Amino acid sequence: MKKIKTEDAVGSILCHDMTQIIPGVKKDAVFRKGHVVTEEDIPVLLSIGKEHLYVWEKQEGMLHENEAAQILYEICENEHMSPTEVKEGKIELIAEVRGLLKIDKELLNEINAIEDLMIATRHGDFTVEKGDKVAGTRVIPLVIDKARMDRAREAASGRRLMYIKPFLRKKVGIVTTGNEVYSGLIKDAFGPVIKNKLAEFDTEVLGQVILGDDPAKITRAILDFIEKGADLVICTGGMSVDPDDTTPSAIINTGAEIISYGAPVLPGAMLLVSYYNEVPIVGLPGCVMYGKRTVFDLILPRIMADEKITKEELAKLGHGGLCLNCELCNFPVCGFGKA
Repeated sequence: MKKIKTEDAVGSILCHDMTQIIPGVKKDAVFRKGHVVTEEDIPVLLSIGKEHLYVWEKQEGMLHENEAAQILYEICENEHMSPTEVKEGKIELIAEVRGLLKIDKELLNEINAIEDLMIATRHGDFTVEKGDKVAGTRVIPLVIDKARMDRAREAASGRRLMYIKPFLRKKVGIVTTGNEVYSGLIKDAFGPVIKNKLAEFDTEVLGQVILGDDPAKITRAILDFIEKGADLVICTGGMSVDPDDTTPSAIINTGAEIISYGAPVLPGAMLLVSYYNEVPIVGLPGCVMYGKRTVFDLILPRIMADEKITKEELAKLGHGGLCLNCELCNFPVCGFGKA
């Protein structure tokens, strides 16, 4: 810092907040640290008793917090996001579309290990709405060693720290199985639940077929939906390991690649994820019918963003995969599904 006369401060950067006190009216910073002094600011500064100011003195190899914040923003920025105005070494990133937020957690940890700077994000693999804040960046001191910012840039070179995948429109077929439903002994309760969850996205339900436990007919119904252009087939009922629950074998008989039969999530352990070429075929456990939030809520946004789910990613859901079934459900503003 250097001390200069206020009248000579035009173009200089303030090193600390300037507080204005008007008794009974206000006591607040009239100018924040990092503010660039203009000609119009001089009378205001003099009126609050500032005949001299401490301003930032440019030094070789050092960056002002706002310059460094711009670098952090550039490390984070990607399409479908926009920055807020830089303020006190801080820039936030705002989602411009509704979609799935993706975060490279290893890169984020690597950058945050560098002293005097930080990037904070929302959890990845969850839905963000247009206008949501997705990340905030900040430089801790007023000035920072340029070498540290260079390290951050080098770490991020050729890698995407974060991005948003917009949700796509998808055609969906629903295959509901179970002799008790097919015969009319009980009313189908799965269909309305699935359709309500699909309604949170841009989907067209091609139809719902209700069948008994004949695996050949279930297989045929799945393939029929795919032939009609389905981008996603959801199977409900018959997903347990009981001998008369035949939906898993029917999915296998389509020739689909089975990614996983089972997931470390409660509710939702009996989830089946498979792909027929690029079309996901998902077998949903019975808990989806009555649970407020289940494994289906964790994988559906990823499917709608055209993410191919892997066995390794499903395995990672175990950490945070226990829903506490809170009386007032605040999902996704909770720990469910967040590793």
